[in-house]
Amino acid sequence: MKKTATSRYDVAEHLRTPEEMAAYFEACLEEAEGDAAFIAKALGDIARARGMSQVARDAGVSRESLYKALSGERTPGFDTILKVMTALGLKLHAEAVHIPNNAQQGAPTDARSSRG
Repeated sequence: MKKTATSRYDVAEHLRTPEEMAAYFEACLEEAEGDAAFIAKALGDIARARGMSQVARDAGVSRESLYKALSGERTPGFDTILKVMTALGLKLHAEAVHIPNNAQQGAPTDARSSRG
């Protein structure tokens, strides 16, 4: 019987268009559950699909620093995330979510109650 050769799956090979990259990043944001390293890794996947050297130049960071920041093994600074997102042509969006009332306890009900 002939052996089947396999290779490691690399999502970066399948991110060809800006729309695919944005959809992938959006899905990763939803799955991340607050894991900043996971989000950084997703940006790293997109950066590799675009070309890490070009993204690094556009973001104003060294290629080596970018690889480290987006490896998923560390949590890069938010400024780095924003620079990379700009270089990739991606934008963050905010959406209101409804939080159960018990999670809102202790939160100010309006701007006046938060002033001292």
